[in-house]
Amino acid sequence: MVSASSEQADIVLVSSSALSGPAAQLGLKLNQGANIYFDHINKLGGIENQKIKFISLDDGYEPYKALQNTQKLLNRGDVFAFFNYVGTPTTHVVLPIIKQSELPFLTPFTGAEFLRKPVTDTVYNLRASYYQEAKAQIDYLVNVVKTKKIGLLIQADEFGATVEQGYLIAMTQYGIEPIVTTRFRRNTQDISLALSILKSKEVEAVSFVGTYEPFAELINSAYQQSFTPFFTTVSFISSRELFLRIKQPSRVLVTEVLPQLKNCTLSICLQFKVDMERAGISEVDQVQFEGYLNAHLFVEVMKRCTTKLTHQCFFDNIKMLQADFGGLDVRFSSDTHQGLNQVYLNLYQ
Repeated sequence: MVSASSEQADIVLVSSSALSGPAAQLGLKLNQGANIYFDHINKLGGIENQKIKFISLDDGYEPYKALQNTQKLLNRGDVFAFFNYVGTPTTHVVLPIIKQSELPFLTPFTGAEFLRKPVTDTVYNLRASYYQEAKAQIDYLVNVVKTKKIGLLIQADEFGATVEQGYLIAMTQYGIEPIVTTRFRRNTQDISLALSILKSKEVEAVSFVGTYEPFAELINSAYQQSFTPFFTTVSFISSRELFLRIKQPSRVLVTEVLPQLKNCTLSICLQFKVDMERAGISEVDQVQFEGYLNAHLFVEVMKRCTTKLTHQCFFDNIKMLQADFGGLDVRFSSDTHQGLNQVYLNLYQ
């Protein structure tokens, strides 16, 4: 494994993420948030006088491109860790070769269960899981909206499959099943057939798995057809990008894995907004915040390696990390490589 022990060497983090295409805002904003934090640390001298260098290649949210990018990045020979990968289908395809490399795979932007169970020595997540988000949505639909007539619209890939399983597990706890399950292709807005099926089944709620553009298309088209179920989805959607695209009065719940910035008074939220303002960025969202926190986590662990910045030191420190991130309680353990567990409800207004 590569050691970042040379005094002049950069600590190189690499990523493959969506920087173009219909999911581009996810990768761009996640990386933007991380870079704001890394720039701040580098201006202070880095870690043990070593600067952090973050390199991200564009995969357009397509697995085969993510695999090509990862193989290319592995060939560099100076990679300390894989960081901030975006998406379930992309991480699913690259995980075998990353595991084989024995390099750290850190803070992917996905709540997929295969990254959590079974626990992998080199894989560490910060965000809550999709199973936790799915449970919060089904709890809300059954107990608050008072409906059990739920339909699913699922992106036809690994992302869709893992969140769908979370919905099914959560629904089983109430003794119910989906009224109907429909699917659509990744990186398309081809939801017209699925919409007609959901409408014909007279579902009262739709739990959606996909990206912000097709979901906005679904919500707006449904309203135009006088079909107004309650809509839910997981945090991968990017609530800000979704809400900007909704053109009609609609009932929409997005589960989040971090506090909502507009009313968060935790010191980490306030510091994030200050740092973004200093960088000339006044409009902030959950995705940028998550990237910022991911970078914060990496730096917090590396700072504990006071003698030599090695992989062994990194793993020794992260696997038992328990820390207060400005009001967020981050806890890892040998059986749980996930630092946060809280799920927040974000309702479209």
